[in-house]
Amino acid sequence: MIDPAIVPVASVDWAGAVRIIRSVYPPIDLFEDIADPADWPLILSAEQKTNPRLMETIGALDLVPVDRRVGGPGASYLMAPFTHVSRDRPSRFTDGSFGVLYAGRSFEVALFETVHHHTRFMARTNEPAGWTSQFREILLDIRAELRDLRGGDPRHAAALDAADHKESRALAAALRAAGADGVVYPSVRYPGGECAGIFFPDLAANPRQGRHLDYHWDGSRVDLYRDVGAGSVFRIV
Repeated sequence: MIDPAIVPVASVDWAGAVRIIRSVYPPIDLFEDIADPADWPLILSAEQKTNPRLMETIGALDLVPVDRRVGGPGASYLMAPFTHVSRDRPSRFTDGSFGVLYAGRSFEVALFETVHHHTRFMARTNEPAGWTSQFREILLDIRAELRDLRGGDPRHAAALDAADHKESRALAAALRAAGADGVVYPSVRYPGGECAGIFFPDLAANPRQGRHLDYHWDGSRVDLYRDVGAGSVFRIV
């Protein structure tokens, strides 16, 4: 396993980082409310009496320490990646037992990262060609001290493997257990791009919705995306 001690720390201050998510996920009322996050357990206890399915919407709130929860307009975009987790949905820096919020430093990075994962899903389920899922662009600001994998150190290479995430998950678990706030790393889907994976929602701020996007599946790859508001279609090469 990669020794966490050899991974340097970098100050990351990205205004307008980009995250692209499926539009099927609606805002979560509790997170958007003006109530203090410290009061959420009491609110939940009261509301569950009339809405037994409430926890399905909110997810596993206990996975986020009270002092790291965020609330208010747009907070769903920051909280949901940490409360809706599953070992059935692991990713590069988690086995699914804890949440990670991923964002690209630019739109292009976020686009190519999500296109990769959408392509895998469409191919695995043998979907017919056509315009498929709708997505929304989320802009947010990240300011944090993150462990830096961008330096080209060959000792970090296993954490950036394009297909095998065993080492990156083990490294992230060790870093998180040691108190790290997340990682910043080069995109493996968009050369020259950068990504951040943060371990707690309070490391991002000012979440706001950007464009609505459609992806087109040609039967073997995602070849086009559409800016729904503008009506413009762009080819992905």
